Amino acid sequence: MTIQIFNTLTRQKEPFIPLEEGKVKMYVCGPTVYNFIHIGNARPVIVYDTVRRYFEYKGFDVKYVSNFTDVDDKIIKAANELGEDVFELTERFINAYFEDITALGCKKADVHPRVTNHMQDIIDFIGVLIEKGFAYESQGDVYYRTRKFDGYGKLSHQPIDDLKVGARIEAGEKKEDPLDFALWKAAKPGEIKWESPFGEGRPGWHIECSVMAREHLGDTIDIHAGGQDLTFPHHENEIAQSEAYTGKEFARYWMHNGYINIDNEKMSKSLGNFVLVNDIRQQINPQVLRFFMLSVHYRHPINFAQDLVESAQAGLERLRTAYSNIQYRLTASANLSNNGEVYLDTIDDVKKQFEIAMDDDFNTANAISALFELARIANTYLNEANTEERVLKMFIETFDAFGEVLGIKFLEEDELLDEEIEALIEERNMARKNRDFARSDEIRDQLLKMDIVLEDTRQGTRWKRGL
Repeated sequence: MTIQIFNTLTRQKEPFIPLEEGKVKMYVCGPTVYNFIHIGNARPVIVYDTVRRYFEYKGFDVKYVSNFTDVDDKIIKAANELGEDVFELTERFINAYFEDITALGCKKADVHPRVTNHMQDIIDFIGVLIEKGFAYESQGDVYYRTRKFDGYGKLSHQPIDDLKVGARIEAGEKKEDPLDFALWKAAKPGEIKWESPFGEGRPGWHIECSVMAREHLGDTIDIHAGGQDLTFPHHENEIAQSEAYTGKEFARYWMHNGYINIDNEKMSKSLGNFVLVNDIRQQINPQVLRFFMLSVHYRHPINFAQDLVESAQAGLERLRTAYSNIQYRLTASANLSNNGEVYLDTIDDVKKQFEIAMDDDFNTANAISALFELARIANTYLNEANTEERVLKMFIETFDAFGEVLGIKFLEEDELLDEEIEALIEERNMARKNRDFARSDEIRDQLLKMDIVLEDTRQGTRWKRGL
């Protein structure tokens, strides 16, 4: 089945047809690096990391680009308040960003361009827009003539006159029209600045993504993605800039993920419910947070609440228990069974369910349902009197394949037995066999003090670190 993507541009699902066979050129709007990322920032990182992983699972060669906005009003304000150099501030939070997304199981982009490394490209791009009449200079600023671009509003599906409602000219701005937006801002005293033909200053926010997407992916890209809040004006303005510059379609498919609410309320600093990933991952296993994020379709809003996160944690633990039980059975002798082929066929059916879900606009919620079905079937198989190594290995391979797409690990590195714990468990097993229950209990208590919880199953004694 062909992957279907809901395209914000057309407001319908469309089959994904790449510009170049077997390849995907994908641009995702990244963070403005003046603070740690919050869970609202984390959702698109997780979502589009999963989209990228699924394309790779299907055999596509993906070039994934996600930018850093490293010069901006918020950055300048934060640097001034902290008495810190702008470049030092942004470098610190870029490093923090990588720490957070790595903990969340996200891979780095192929390219993470920074605005400050593309300043000449931005200046040149603006110069072309001025030459073509799509932009104009005004007292050191440069603005984009919104009404000159005929397609303005096509992404947000709003007539340009409706967009004008609420638009206004800020103090100090010299626009021809309230809808025009800044491409270049004249330097203010004490601000970081660059030389340009328009005077000293720095770029407006919208221009950077148009420039960096073109520099790293070309005039037309397959997929442009980001949060729902970026649809207008940011992505609308990107289209206007890019298509005015190249005369070509900017992006074939536009993807936007839904908002995050905190206990059914919109997340905001004013409400005091602003949740930073750097804080929350000290309290919640980042894998649980990722699993929770993927439990809802990316286009739907998601409610971050303790009971829902706990439910996700319990669900992930069930999957890990099933996986560990299969791994444990593989270490024991595996006998030939009479129903191996039946289970292999059943596993293949679950793989098809998983792919159908992901092909349908990357429906991770349904893909996770297929994962639970795989765990259910695995548990049924483990109750059989005889099992086959090839079937057990197929369960493991399928779990691993699904986990690679979803960015979920079913066996954490720190859950692996070390020699000391393994020896104690073996000693306890011998004590139980010899009916030396006092020693058996003593070892269990000793392991509990080491934060090791034992679980006696039909497959043998398993352990895990206390939650």
